[in-house]
Amino acid sequence: MIAFDKAYDKMMAQSVSWALETVSLDQALGRILTEDVLSDMDMPPFNKSAMDGYACRRDDLGRPLDVVENIPAGHLPQKVIGPGQCSKIMTGAPVPEGADCVIMVEKTESVADQTIRVTDQDAADHICLKGEDIRAGDRILERGDRIGPAHVAMLASAGCVTPRVSRQARVGVIATGSELVEPGLAPDPAQIRNSNSYQLCAQVSHMGATPQYYGIVEDKAEVIHDAIAKAKAQNDVILLSGGVSMGDFDLVPDVLKDNGFEFLFDSVAMQPGRPTIFGRSGTTFCFGLPGNPVSTYVVFEIMVKPFLYQLMGHAYKAPCVTAILDQPIKRRKASRLSSLPVRFAGPGRVCPIDYHGSAHIGAMARAQGLITVPEGTLEISKGSEVYVRPL
Repeated sequence: MIAFDKAYDKMMAQSVSWALETVSLDQALGRILTEDVLSDMDMPPFNKSAMDGYACRRDDLGRPLDVVENIPAGHLPQKVIGPGQCSKIMTGAPVPEGADCVIMVEKTESVADQTIRVTDQDAADHICLKGEDIRAGDRILERGDRIGPAHVAMLASAGCVTPRVSRQARVGVIATGSELVEPGLAPDPAQIRNSNSYQLCAQVSHMGATPQYYGIVEDKAEVIHDAIAKAKAQNDVILLSGGVSMGDFDLVPDVLKDNGFEFLFDSVAMQPGRPTIFGRSGTTFCFGLPGNPVSTYVVFEIMVKPFLYQLMGHAYKAPCVTAILDQPIKRRKASRLSSLPVRFAGPGRVCPIDYHGSAHIGAMARAQGLITVPEGTLEISKGSEVYVRPL
């Protein structure tokens, strides 16, 4: 059994060359950039009004102002603002030459036809200066960034309509176990519904990779072999759930080896997830995950997800917040790193979820985060500050 940190480092030391492609903006969400993106213009590209109001000179705020034109957004000013003058201006419109402030329309009153007076001189400002957000040539996104909604807006603003991104990882998902049936069927007394595969496919999709489900395979070596061979030919990574421990029907380790996979580790000092396997055959990788649902979920989050992101060129860092523990945590053994599901009990506070082992699927459905209990630690007292990995 290998320590979690050593297993993680071995896993993350693996690399392969990765294909690049271009996508349209409407397909860019969740993809990983493969090159820096520079702004092709100042943002904003001109001095623009931040309010509906009147553009004028600050020195003239104490006198009546003649309105010389109306400037809608999307139109250039036609007049230069001189002494005692102003232009009515809409939000987003270019500020005319000569004006150095904008007065909100609510802070003015009409004193004659096309003449206004400022009622609150302290309200003068409201100009977004050219380039105050971004300058032409500024790096606005970096290679390795995962594109989120705000990044899509940045790409659009910079005129980058076909960003270059890494290819999405193809991930094969296989469920092993003669006791499994698909969710739409009623299980016999000795059967259970297959939840792991659908959970894994959802986790893969959620992080921006592409899952391919290969169905349930029964506990027969030749059937498992054929499923692995097919998935190996079509995917970058294979995820198998179940069949990785020490039981008479835990056939996955030997069958993976028969398919050419060499293991970097096959037992990790973590709870849940001890019998996790990680192997490689050429440019294809495999994870053998425990069959219990909580184990499958947790191992994906703390190992599979960062590895898939790395393949696609993204240096993933799990979100982390600090919180105060509302209830003590005690465990019988401290020989493994432990990941425990928690829920937020209020601002800055977390509470462990009632958790009866790695088969307790309801625990993860209620979980809002994970906390890590380090190897060697038997107890964390109530009121301790802990690090929480939000889910």
